[in-house]
Amino acid sequence: MNNYITVIGGGLAGSEAAYQIAKRGIKVKLYEMKPLKYSPAHSNKDLAEIVCSNSFKSNLITNACGLLKEELRNLDSLLIRIADETKVAAGQALAVDREVFSKRVTEEIEKNPLIEIVHEEITDVSKISKEGIVIIATGPLTSDGLAKEIANITGEDKLYFYDAAAPIISKSSINFDIAFYGDRYSEEKRKDETEEEWKERLKEQEGKEQSYINLPMSKEEYENFWNELVNAEVVTLHDFEKREIFEGCMPIEIMAKRGRDTLRFGPLKPVGFDDPRTAKRPYALVQLRQDDKQASIYNMVGFQTNLKFGEQKRVFSMIPGLENAEFVKYGVMHRNTYINSSNLLDETYCLKKNRNIYFSGQLTGVEGYVESISSGLVAALNAVEAFNKNRNKITFSEYTIIGALAKYISTPNKNFQPMNANFGILPELDGKKIKDKKERYKKLAERSLENLK
Repeated sequence: MNNYITVIGGGLAGSEAAYQIAKRGIKVKLYEMKPLKYSPAHSNKDLAEIVCSNSFKSNLITNACGLLKEELRNLDSLLIRIADETKVAAGQALAVDREVFSKRVTEEIEKNPLIEIVHEEITDVSKISKEGIVIIATGPLTSDGLAKEIANITGEDKLYFYDAAAPIISKSSINFDIAFYGDRYSEEKRKDETEEEWKERLKEQEGKEQSYINLPMSKEEYENFWNELVNAEVVTLHDFEKREIFEGCMPIEIMAKRGRDTLRFGPLKPVGFDDPRTAKRPYALVQLRQDDKQASIYNMVGFQTNLKFGEQKRVFSMIPGLENAEFVKYGVMHRNTYINSSNLLDETYCLKKNRNIYFSGQLTGVEGYVESISSGLVAALNAVEAFNKNRNKITFSEYTIIGALAKYISTPNKNFQPMNANFGILPELDGKKIKDKKERYKKLAERSLENLK
C-alpha cells in the first residue's frame, strides 16, 4: 500500500482535494499533464486554471451557489479562500482575477511539503488503484487515453458526451391553471390492448401525478414563441466543439429554423391530449419530465439549447404556464465528458465496484466551478478515512447544497445529466409553504448552515 494518496488532475477539484488531504497530514502525489500536454481549452501552465467566465456566481446565501460557497468557507476550502482574496469588483457576485487566482493556488500547492506535483499524463488508473487510493479529477476535457481507461474501470462502454442539455425548472413555479399532468404514450391506445383494457388503464391513471407535466399552446401563442425563438441570441462555441456538437442532439433553435411547423411535428407535437382551456387538441404542446426523485424539478423535453441564459429566460417564459418559471438550471451546449455517476458512485464520490477509486469535479456530473470544488473536498475527506483504514463515511446532510449535490449524482436516474447548485435539489421546508422566493431561500439557507454544524 502506498504511503500517499494519488490525485489525477490539477484543476479546481483536484487542487482542493490535494490541499484537504495534505491538511490532514497525509502525503499527496498530484498528477497534472500541463505543461507537457494541454486540452483544447487550456493554455495556462498553472493549476486551477479558469477556462470560461471568471465569475464564481453570487455571494448571497439566498442564491444556491452563494450558499454553497458559504458552506465551503465553513469547511476551510482553500480555493474559495483564494477566490475571496483575489476577487475583483462584480457587485453581489464573486469574480476573480483569473491569472492571479490560478497563480496563488499553484503557489499554495507547490509550497506544501506533503504535496508532490508530477507533470505527466496518466492513463493507467488500474495499476495505481491496486497500490493505493486515487482520486480522478480530470474534468470535462479528460484526455482520450484516460477516458478509455475510465471506461474500462467503470465497466461502461463509453463515457457520456453531452452536447446539448435542456433547461430544468422548479415545479413550484409552474402555473397549474394551465399546466396538467399526463403521459402522451399512456394516453394512446397500445396495439396489443383491447378497447376495454385501454379504458381501464386510463381510469387507473386518473388523479395520479405522472412523470410528465404538459403545457398546451394555441396557434397564436405558438407562433409568437416560434418567432422569438428563431431570432434569439446564441452562445459562441469553441472551434473544437463545433465539430462534434450536432451529431446526436440538435438544439431546439436550430430545429425551429427548419420550418415554422417543424417543432409541432417533433418535440412539441400535441398528439394524445386535449387542452383543458378549450377541450380540444392544442395547436402545440410542451412537455416537462420529472428530473428528481421528489418531483421538485422538471426537465423541458426536447429543449436542448445553445441560447444565452437571458434569452432562455425571456423566450421560454413565453410558453403558457411558464410565465413565472424559476430556472434552476439553464440549457447548455458544449463538449462535456462525465461518467454515469448515478449508477457508479456513492454519496462520497467513491466508485462502488472499487473502493480505492474516487472521482471528483465535472467528471462526476456536478457542473460549475464551486460545485467542482465541493466534490473535491468531499472525495478528499473520504479518501483520507479510507487511507486511515476507517470504515466511516463522511456524508453531508441532504439539507446542505454539498450533500444534496452528492446525493443527486449518486441516486439512480435513467435520465441523469450534469447538475449545478440550486435550491430545487434540496428537500422542501416543513410546515407552511412560503410563497416569497427570497424568504423561502433564506429559510433553506439557514437550515443548511445549521445542518452543516
